[in-house]
Amino acid sequence: MEYHASNTRYEAMAYRRCGRSGLKLPALSLGLWHNFGDTGNYENMKQMCFTAFDHGITHFDLANNYGPEPGSAETNFGRILREDMRSCRDEMIISTKAGYLMWNGPYGDWGSRKYLIASLDQSLQRLGLEYVDIFYHHRPDPETPLEETMGALAHIVERGKALYIGLSNYNGEQMAQAACLLKEMSCPFIINQNRYSIFDRTIEQNGLKAAAAGAEKGIISFSPLAQGLLTDRYLQGIPGDSRISTDGRFLKRDILTEERLEKIRALNSLAAERGETLAQMALKWLLKDEVICSVLIGASRPSQILDNLKALEGAGFTKEELQKIDLYS
Repeated sequence: MEYHASNTRYEAMAYRRCGRSGLKLPALSLGLWHNFGDTGNYENMKQMCFTAFDHGITHFDLANNYGPEPGSAETNFGRILREDMRSCRDEMIISTKAGYLMWNGPYGDWGSRKYLIASLDQSLQRLGLEYVDIFYHHRPDPETPLEETMGALAHIVERGKALYIGLSNYNGEQMAQAACLLKEMSCPFIINQNRYSIFDRTIEQNGLKAAAAGAEKGIISFSPLAQGLLTDRYLQGIPGDSRISTDGRFLKRDILTEERLEKIRALNSLAAERGETLAQMALKWLLKDEVICSVLIGASRPSQILDNLKALEGAGFTKEELQKIDLYS
């Protein structure tokens, strides 16, 4: 059945300006990191994209290595675009990245001009697009000169392969140096993508949050629910089918100490007092800051997207509630 977007898709979503640019992002964006690969159900992928777009989520975030297998998320999303959502393209913000290992040999990783330009060309082919709206360097390269990496990003914009540039996993000092170079090149660098949650305050400690605010660059946070810790998933310990049990690459069993469990339970109680789930409160906590222009959510089914959208409803935080959240973080 042909997809027709909801006529009410823009009525409830809030859109935030991305730094000092003309671009606005939805408060919640959909990340395609883990559930759009070859191991996923294609019909479910489609329904998640439809559900997101029908509720004003216009931003779909990918990377060259998203899968599994690497590249498969771009391929699957490209098919959805081609077969069902092509008419919606100009209402969408589509982003991708390069910076992690993508192919064998010395040219398939990190931040060289060779790798970044070749990788984006491959991504565009998988997506079936002439350009992406945002192209990110996925992580700093300690060996390639920063001037080369930033020059490659500027070249990509000049070629019309991306409209805006982003940086991911840079700290405050690295971002500031990169921003200066990109400004000299008249390259539209507008956004940083970094891990940020109640349980992970790294960008507060490494200067990125303050530097982004000072330079008027936006931040989009990933892993806002701390890989599921900021949900009701682990309130009673580790379920047998959880990510900790089935895939220990990103969430280690030893992180779920009794002390951490007590903090999760305390945060869950606070969320219940507010009439929210823990996940909804955790998302709303991120959106309290103006420098956060969007929060990336992941989902394995459409109903999770609908649950996360409820974070945009209800009251803000009192000073006392914020103090409690800091105490339990």
